[in-house]
Amino acid sequence: MFRMDPPRLQQALAELEEATRDHEAWYRELMRSIVCRTSASPGDLEADRHRHCRFGEWYYGRGREELGEERAYGAIESEHKRLHRIAARVLRATAANETISTGDYDELVDGSDKLRIEINTLRHQIEAALNSRDPLTGAFGRREILPTLHEAIELARRGVQPACLAFMDIDHFKEINDRHGHRAGDDVLTGAVRHVTGHLRAYDRLFRYGGDEFLLLLPGVHIEVAHRLVDRLRAGLARSVFASTEAGLPIRATASFGITPLEPDLTAEESVDRADKALLVAKAAGRNRVIRWDPTVTTARLEAATTAAVEPPNDRASHA
Repeated sequence: MFRMDPPRLQQALAELEEATRDHEAWYRELMRSIVCRTSASPGDLEADRHRHCRFGEWYYGRGREELGEERAYGAIESEHKRLHRIAARVLRATAANETISTGDYDELVDGSDKLRIEINTLRHQIEAALNSRDPLTGAFGRREILPTLHEAIELARRGVQPACLAFMDIDHFKEINDRHGHRAGDDVLTGAVRHVTGHLRAYDRLFRYGGDEFLLLLPGVHIEVAHRLVDRLRAGLARSVFASTEAGLPIRATASFGITPLEPDLTAEESVDRADKALLVAKAAGRNRVIRWDPTVTTARLEAATTAAVEPPNDRASHA
């Protein structure tokens, strides 16, 4: 999972493209040295050249900082290192006026092709992530929800692992927009997503459901563990400062959560609906809390609590 927000992910893609162009320029010069018998760069004969070429400087520098956790990034290293090792062997043979064997030539070309494939794999994954992300917050988009939940339900059905869902809603978000402006509201949304994704495991998923609503998928945990994880997220959000007023005063926000197990015998939509109902109870009960779905509590308290609660006109509970 790419944890970066879209602007950073776009920047990482641009840096990968630049590093790729640097590598292609190096490869052209390498083939020119081999075919035309021109002088090669002395550095290309060094054992650690893969770390100090232009591509390697990006790979072990900014590339590692931004993309180091991605599997496709890791796959590049061995192919890049192997290509430089083959290139050094061929350049030494060229310098000694030896004939390049067909085996060495084929290995060199094959190594270049394999490296190009690994680089393209990483590029395509970044592009796919950009296409699937909400452009404002960087959370996964709504169209990604059902396919992801269907996969999680299938794993639960086969007994591979359980999973839980959490519905998150920013408390009094309309009031934040009305009082401080939509730019501050955007800062609250992006800040909340940044906090949540920064405290998730690599395989958790956060989706923007719509407006200030988000859906969180927590694979591999039962409801008790999910409750503790989500409550830590809630407490962290409550301590956070997401923006400042023109006078420099902090703008804070809390969030309410409804959680439920992702039941293997229910549809994805039914499980989402359970998390949604638990969220409504959390909001009606005073907000800034985590409520588990419970058929006895949800159906009884929801009807009374949502009727009695005083909500802003566009608040989630007012049009549930």
